[in-house]
Order: sequence, then structure tokens, then C-alpha cells
Amino acid sequence: MAAPRPASNVYTFRDARAVPDPVHEPQLDGAAVLVLDNGSFQLRAGWAGAGPSMQLRSVIARSRGGARSLSRVGNDIPSLEPLRWLLRTPFDKNLPVNLELQELLCDHVFQRLGVTSQGCVDHPIVFTEAPCTPLHVRQMMSELLFECYRIPKVSFGIDGLYSLYHNKKEAMPPSAIVISSGYHCTHVLPILNGRLDGKNCRRMNIGGFHAVTYLHRLMQLKYPGHVPAITLS
Repeated sequence: MAAPRPASNVYTFRDARAVPDPVHEPQLDGAAVLVLDNGSFQLRAGWAGAGPSMQLRSVIARSRGGARSLSRVGNDIPSLEPLRWLLRTPFDKNLPVNLELQELLCDHVFQRLGVTSQGCVDHPIVFTEAPCTPLHVRQMMSELLFECYRIPKVSFGIDGLYSLYHNKKEAMPPSAIVISSGYHCTHVLPILNGRLDGKNCRRMNIGGFHAVTYLHRLMQLKYPGHVPAITLS
């Protein structure tokens, strides 16, 4: 006699609602360092030495030709689905190429973090970028930070290497392999004798976006009666 099948588990899903970011108290120490993890899916920002003060989607809701003052950024967008046709992002895959939209993201972050200096951001910045970022993309970002915000100092770095240092700083291995899986791409970063071996880095165009899209399509095929309710967000 066949064993009875176990009862199916029913799981509930709660729609994630974005909550607008609060305005934090200004940092009075001019030497305090701002850290911006500029991801193509999510931007995380805060002051060095503390946890991220802000986490927001790297999207802007803005109609074509609309004024900057009418744009909504990140968590100020309560629900993405009704405005999906208006969503813009500064990224092409994992590279920021639209500086106007990147400036809107930075304006939002600096304002919510309480940066009060007039006409500039008088704090050094650590800014993450993708491995092997093309030189012209870094030049555009440098131009934005230095000329638009008059940043005194900026350091560009790879988030996967920062993570390795943070997690292994007590006993840093001389050689390692870092697998950095992002929203659009996955990078394999070999570390040899404490330095990144840039020539042997590898990129695969598979990331979280592709996994979510694949699951989204599977759910729609399995439950055709609920297609309107199964959304990417």
C-alpha cells in the first residue's frame, strides 16, 4: 500500500510596499566619509563605520519631457506596477550611462542623508563600480562628482572586493576567488597574492533579473488564471 502523500503547504506572500526615506540628521564632521554602493538594482548609502542608512531601488518615475521636480525616486514610488511604463534607470546592464538620472539618484541620497553644505557635498566619497568598468564611464562619473557636487575626494572600488576584505580582514588569504552575482551580471574575480588578477576576470550575463524573470514566467504558465496578479514586483 502506497504511503499517503504529505499535505501540501500553503504559503502566503505579502506585497512589499515602499516607505519613503526619512531625512537624517546632518553629519557635522566634515571628514566623515560617505559610502555609496551604486548597484543597478538597489542603491545603498550611508556614513562609513555604520550600517547602510538608506536602501532604495535604482529607479526614477519620470514622464518623457517631465520636469525634474515631478520625478519620484526610489522608495518615494509607493508601487512600481502602475508606473512601470514611466520607470527610468541610469544603468545599461550594470554600467551607469545616463548621468542625468544618476544625478537625480545622488540628489535624493544626499538630501535624505542630511548633507547641508550649500552648492557642494563637502565629504569624501567611496563609490562602488562594476569590475573592469570602461574608462569613459568612470570619467563621466568623476565629472559628475567633481564638477556637479565638488566632492573633495573620491575612491572607486569593486563591491565584491570590499566584501572579501570586510569578511576576511582578520585573516586575509593571499589568494581567493570572489563570485559576485548582481542583478544583471555575475563576475568571477580571481585574487592572486593579494591583488586582483584583472586579465583573468570573467563575466557572465546572468543575474538576479534573469532568475526573477524566469520564475515570473513559470508562475504565469502554471497559474494562467492569475496572470494579472503575478507581477515582477
